Amino acid sequence: MQSRTAHPPVDPADALLDRLVHRYGTSPFTPLETARLELGVDRAHFARLLATVEQRPDLRERVIAGPSGKYWSNTILPLERKGVIDDVLDRNVVYPHIIALYPGPTCMFRCHFCVRVTGARYQNSALADGNAMFASLIDEVPTGNPFAMYVSGGLEPLTNPGLGDLVARAARRGFKLVLYTNAFALTEQTLRRQPGLWDLHGLRTSLYGLSDEEYEQTTGKRAAFGRVRANLIRFQQLRAERGRPFRLGLSYIVLPGRAARLPRLADFIAELNAAAPDHPVDHLDLREDYSGRPDGKLSAAERAELQDALGAFADRVAERAPTLRVDYGYALHSLRLGTESELIRIGPDEMRPTAHIQAGVQVDILGDVYLYREAGFPGLPGAQRYIAGRIGPGRGLAQVVEEYVTGGAGIAPLPGDEFFMDGFDQVVTARLNQMEADVAAGWRDFRGFLR
Repeated sequence: MQSRTAHPPVDPADALLDRLVHRYGTSPFTPLETARLELGVDRAHFARLLATVEQRPDLRERVIAGPSGKYWSNTILPLERKGVIDDVLDRNVVYPHIIALYPGPTCMFRCHFCVRVTGARYQNSALADGNAMFASLIDEVPTGNPFAMYVSGGLEPLTNPGLGDLVARAARRGFKLVLYTNAFALTEQTLRRQPGLWDLHGLRTSLYGLSDEEYEQTTGKRAAFGRVRANLIRFQQLRAERGRPFRLGLSYIVLPGRAARLPRLADFIAELNAAAPDHPVDHLDLREDYSGRPDGKLSAAERAELQDALGAFADRVAERAPTLRVDYGYALHSLRLGTESELIRIGPDEMRPTAHIQAGVQVDILGDVYLYREAGFPGLPGAQRYIAGRIGPGRGLAQVVEEYVTGGAGIAPLPGDEFFMDGFDQVVTARLNQMEADVAAGWRDFRGFLR
């Protein structure tokens, strides 16, 4: 008869900790009281478990390494370290943590997933006053955080002929601006006319396909990919010639039906690297947009297709662009681990009437300060309700924030308002709701699980 090896009994406390770590590694926004009831322990026992998690870095790391770990590492914990979440909950009058400048008066693309109203734009007559307003805002922003501002849209920033001067102005004050652009106007002529663009800390280009046909299907613009490709190759060459410490990143959204083409993305990045071997592309943000699916969930076939494509893509990157840093975001990160993390989906009933102005704002060319990132488009129905105030002569952002916070007025969300929020806004809202639920349930000292 074979002997059987005796195994020590599992410590019940360890089993409970494993369940707790798994819960918050997969569902970061779970209220503490919900987790306690799931474990079936009394409050004193649960408090001891939470204290153990606080004291053991290995347990924290397991949570962050979980399928939903990107929520923790990319957004929640960085904001917690800066005290941003507490500033929102306590309604402190503080300067916004991050300010998005939306200087573009128009856009040459009409992407089918963009909320922009077709044909909507800012009048050219608004440019002079708008750029003067942006200059005063840049001069106003406290210099303690070099990454306090970035340039995006809204509409395409490079359609503003004064953008280079604004970038140079910010750089002189020590700010490290990143420009988000579709790169259609990133021509050598633009860089020559606006030399201040070379004072950017980084540039991130959104790719909408890997061929002219894909670009036209997505953006409505013919021959667009060829131009973007040529612009980026020439930019790489100019970046190398100048030897500037300038970070170049790409953003790519995997749309339904295009997953199998991901390895071609690695080939495209390798092509850009070949144009400047000593200055390869620094990073790639890879996301998916299957938002048209019920509850945002993928079918079994789509999930399998995406997993296979991600594996092939990772292999091709390792072979052809080994220095590239890839951020797979909330959903694709979990999919690569063999699980599916459901993206947070905030509805109107979960939106916060006062939003989170302390965490971030968006400022358009008129000086309007928007509370959500997807609201800053001209003519967008309902978006004006999410304007906290307007910057103008004698009235800076600090005054707009103070009046908004102390005024106490809230916005009653309407159906469809959730589409004004991007992923960042969704995560911040979910975290704030979670923290308030924890405090209300008597868990103030442990609110939010990880801090």
